[in-house]
Amino acid sequence: MTHFPPPAEELRLLDLELRQLDARRAQLLHRRAWLVTALHAAARPNPAPLAPPRPEASAPRVQNVLLVLGGVLLTIAAMAFTLVSWGQMGIAGRALVLGGVTVAVLAVPVPLLKRGLRSTAESVAGIGLALTVLDAYALHQVGLADVDATGYVAAASAVLAALWTAYGLLPRTSELRLPLPAALVAAQLPLVLWAVAADAGPYWITAAMLVTAGLDTGVALRVPAGSARITAVIGAYGLGAWGVWAAGWLSWTATGPSAAARAAALLLFAAGVALTAAWQRTAEKHAGGLAVTAGLLTVAALGGTARPALPAAWTVPAYLACGIALLAAVRLDRLPEPVRRGLVRASAAVQGLALLWTLPVVGVVLLGPVAWAERVWSGAPVDVREAVTVDVPWPPGTETVPVVLAVVSVALFLTARDTVWRPRALTGVLVLAWATALVLPAVLEVPYAVGLVALGITAAGTLAAAAWIRPSERPETKTATEEPSAAATENGTTVAFPTPGPTATVLALLTSLPLSFLSLTTEPATLAVLATLTALFAAASWKPHLAPITAPASLTYAAALACATGAAAGWQPQYTALLVLAVPVAAALLAARLGDPRVKAPVEVAGGIAALLAIGLAAVRADLPMLALVLALCGVITAGTAIRPDRRPVGHASAALFVLAAWVRLAAWDIATPEAYTLPVTVPALLVGALRRRRDPQTSSWTAYAPGLAATLVPSLLTAWGDPHWTRPLLLGLAALAVTLLGARHHLQAPLLLGGSVLALDALHELAPYIAQVTDALPRWVPPALAGLLLLAVGATYEQRLRDARKMRNFLGNMH
Repeated sequence: MTHFPPPAEELRLLDLELRQLDARRAQLLHRRAWLVTALHAAARPNPAPLAPPRPEASAPRVQNVLLVLGGVLLTIAAMAFTLVSWGQMGIAGRALVLGGVTVAVLAVPVPLLKRGLRSTAESVAGIGLALTVLDAYALHQVGLADVDATGYVAAASAVLAALWTAYGLLPRTSELRLPLPAALVAAQLPLVLWAVAADAGPYWITAAMLVTAGLDTGVALRVPAGSARITAVIGAYGLGAWGVWAAGWLSWTATGPSAAARAAALLLFAAGVALTAAWQRTAEKHAGGLAVTAGLLTVAALGGTARPALPAAWTVPAYLACGIALLAAVRLDRLPEPVRRGLVRASAAVQGLALLWTLPVVGVVLLGPVAWAERVWSGAPVDVREAVTVDVPWPPGTETVPVVLAVVSVALFLTARDTVWRPRALTGVLVLAWATALVLPAVLEVPYAVGLVALGITAAGTLAAAAWIRPSERPETKTATEEPSAAATENGTTVAFPTPGPTATVLALLTSLPLSFLSLTTEPATLAVLATLTALFAAASWKPHLAPITAPASLTYAAALACATGAAAGWQPQYTALLVLAVPVAAALLAARLGDPRVKAPVEVAGGIAALLAIGLAAVRADLPMLALVLALCGVITAGTAIRPDRRPVGHASAALFVLAAWVRLAAWDIATPEAYTLPVTVPALLVGALRRRRDPQTSSWTAYAPGLAATLVPSLLTAWGDPHWTRPLLLGLAALAVTLLGARHHLQAPLLLGGSVLALDALHELAPYIAQVTDALPRWVPPALAGLLLLAVGATYEQRLRDARKMRNFLGNMH
């Protein structure tokens, strides 16, 4: 029994076999051409080995260029005929020519497809589509010239879109790839142009764009992959973006509930289209982005509806409430997972934008009080807002900033339940709660004193939270059988939990800064706040994990308190410096008792900064005796620190401070003798060098004694060179002689060479006048003659001088 397949299936099989036969025929023709070429080459005598020329363009490319060029030329000819020769024919002739040519051209691709000439068929089909556009233009010019051009283009584009779609779906022309994309391009115009022609207003024009984008979305989700889908996707995104932007602008500029509701309807329609597309499997790769878009459009629609009915300050909270409401989608199991994640991200984006809106207020509260550094004790303002806006304006319409911060904090606390994200969320909750407490006094315009107390409570609260949360603990609720852990597994990788403890410590420090600047308005406020902050951070330093930050902070505020106390008592800065020195003393004593190296270094740095502050205060009024005393006390502190084995290098700083103190004291006594300044350096330096050589006999004399000797001999030599008296040169010569003899006695290079050099230069200085007198008395030919004799003597005894130089080198080499 013979089985006959259905006609469609049989047609498909026949087409398949024909394509295979065409491919086989092309292969055989190619082989035949190669064989013919090979036979001709073999028949030639001595064929030259010439390589075939490389084609500059492939055959398909040449074919496409020719077809496109032919189609363009025919289209131009048709346009010329329509525009020039049209008026020379009657109505019947015109209709016959246009209709006949268009139908004929559109029918030509059918036989071309049967013969396998696909590219030619595509070109001819393009010409036919262009002719239909010319037909529409000609029809308007002849019989519908009085019709509105915009409306006619809208109707014509709709008709052309329908005709091209039908032409592209015909069984015999369904293989053409041009008609359907062209129909989709034409379909973008009708609704929008009809709305423009009818003068429907911005709402209807926006609706037309969004509906067209929705239709494009439906086509993109239904048609198979290809040029039609690409065209539909481009249309959906292009018109959708314009429509969404227009709808958002209408929502934002709506002045009444009716206008806001119409704009919201447009936004909700766009959100529905995006959500529907995200739900489809064909758009799985874009589901997340479409869901985010749907969520944001929903928030814009609902928030825009409530905005005209609310005060301006409640606009952001209204949008924020709609954004947080999106989080309810997480509990809807019917939604696909990409859609749920997209809605959550949309909610996070809305909350992030709301937090950006609060940043100006937070910045004013944090940075505004710095202006009081130039208005110290000039008088207390009425309220906190006036205190923080001395040099900067208060942002308008920000009365609901604490509400936004608090709402986002609660939403983050309630929704972040993931094992990995929970600790990070708690850190964010802590920061938002701190920001709420920070801006609340300024937003509410509480009295100045109450605001200071509120900021102090905020600083104490954050420090208490930092002390309560230890770094080794997980900041989340644990069951009775659950062990504390500080890590979790995320995507197969162990991730450490970031605890809010260090964050809370930093927040406390940030709170103390505007509080300290705000306290500069009056003397009692300054003293009370600085004393409180000093005690607060000192108490927090008992917690080992807080001490690296709180201990130096306490010392810093203690130094500021000392300065404020001195100013309040009416002391001059150099006397206040003595009070400030209590801070480096406390830092040195505290560092000696601390066992944690992470705390020692910050404490010592804070103490060093306080010591520099004391030196600066002592140098303000150029009170040299007091400056010398402060430098000496700093030297005592550093000397005590250098006693510790791990702080031996601080001894150099101690010596430098003692020397500076001695020099300042000598300057205060109007002593100009350089030896008074150099000997206090030389004697300790020589003692230190002697102790070092005793401990390490291999130490070079240049390392041990050269710095100390040079500190006195060189300045004294420079001074003696211009000293007209004989006392300093004589004493310098005797000292240099003693140093030289000691160097020779103990075989030390540095004393021998330094002492000998200074002795020789000192002697030369003393003999210089006499040498000058002798030189003036001698004839001018005597110095050249003496120089010549010297050169002859040196040349005659050159070898002996070399032996003497080697002996001297060996002698010096044996010295230390």
